[in-house]
Amino acid sequence: MSTHDLYVNDPADRIWEVPAAGAARFSWEAVFPGRRNGAGRDRLLALYQKGKDKQWDGARRIDWDLEVDPYDPLGTPDEALTLYHTPYWARMSEKDKAELRRHYASWQFSQFLHGEQGAMICAARIVESVPDMDAKFYSATQTMDEARHAEIYGRFLHEKIGMLYPINDNLQGLLGDTLRDSRWDMPYLGMQVLIEGLALAAFGMIRDTTDKPLPKQILAYVMQDEARHVAFGRMALRDYYRQLTDAELREREEFVIEGCYLMRDRLRGVEVLENFGIPKKEAARFSEQSEFLHLFRKLLFSRIVPCVKDIGLWGERLQKAYLDMGVFELGDSNLDLLMSQDEEIAERLDRERFAAEEAERVAEVTEAIAQGAAE
Repeated sequence: MSTHDLYVNDPADRIWEVPAAGAARFSWEAVFPGRRNGAGRDRLLALYQKGKDKQWDGARRIDWDLEVDPYDPLGTPDEALTLYHTPYWARMSEKDKAELRRHYASWQFSQFLHGEQGAMICAARIVESVPDMDAKFYSATQTMDEARHAEIYGRFLHEKIGMLYPINDNLQGLLGDTLRDSRWDMPYLGMQVLIEGLALAAFGMIRDTTDKPLPKQILAYVMQDEARHVAFGRMALRDYYRQLTDAELREREEFVIEGCYLMRDRLRGVEVLENFGIPKKEAARFSEQSEFLHLFRKLLFSRIVPCVKDIGLWGERLQKAYLDMGVFELGDSNLDLLMSQDEEIAERLDRERFAAEEAERVAEVTEAIAQGAAE
């Protein structure tokens, strides 16, 4: 079945074309591990080596045989649903509530899918436009990572939920602004810092709360890759932004402010409620009243604010915007600790899964030996 047939709302176009801008840059400087490339270059090359070492196959590492209930794919509690405690909820049958859970999970993972395709294209754009060869090397590994993530989210939606949503208008707007900008650092800033930062927080919240093994696997393994990607963006932008003028830094801060407000105010899943017959204005009001959404919004910025501060975008207007959003204090969060935890959670999940599988194999062999001896 075509993916197009699974969309709840018909996407306007099967192909979204974003006009390209900027220059493709070739570098004639050879860089490689073992050569004296300079401290900054060696750090990026070490990340590139890690990117090569950590490649994995989503068809093999993930246990796709695990069953998923499409009407409760994430184990989402009723309290987390926007309609909970509204007159609409009181009138809904259990079947309607199950369908609502399915739609919300489909909407969330559809945005993950579309964001990962955007990340793949942005990473490819970095390969094309960044002037340094070591950054081109690492971005090439990230392009493969993002392709794998898009593959995995697409498979989960196709095989386990059977429903997709089009890209959210505001996510599409931020992606378009990122890709249309001719400055080579903007795919880093728009994708590695803003969109990836928001995605990591959303992934992490579901990973840490779901009791369903398949989505937990998917999110843990994707986040392990994304921890490297954010480290790459921080490293590259921190060095570059030290060279920019105050005016150039302000331009980038304006981009960050606009992008953060866009994601905070608009990425709410209102389109899900519209599909249940709720007028858009009323759906938006319910979303704004949701305590869960307020908590979710704050968590969304747990990865972005410390990263923005770390790369040197911390002007007065940006600080005021974060105070207005109620996330200013997140600037002092330990981003390195969060990323190391992402790595460890994925490694621990692997150890637990494969230890259990090995124990099962040993038990089967032991049983077979016992049966043979009895005969």
